[in-house]
Amino acid sequence: MCLGIPMQVIESGPGFAICAHGGARRRIDTMLVGEQPPGAWLLVFIDAAREVISPEDAARIGNALTALDDVMAGGGGNIEAMFADIIAAAEERDRREGG
Repeated sequence: MCLGIPMQVIESGPGFAICAHGGARRRIDTMLVGEQPPGAWLLVFIDAAREVISPEDAARIGNALTALDDVMAGGGGNIEAMFADIIAAAEERDRREGG
């Protein structure tokens, strides 16, 4: 299974960007998304950017990955907090549908 990691562009050049995630920096291939300005968020798979994403989506994906790490490490953590947006959307849908 391959997971996309949200990474923020620090600097960029033709066909690549230096991006940060979790304190680490990596050189990322940007041929599929084009050159991106510093501050942009990219969804990265195996050192290649596949999509430009919003800061909000980057935070949601980051929260989901943190929750996954916690569960895989055997922790209980506050999973509900990491998926608060999904839980709230499901509750709203249930209210609208009368469920």
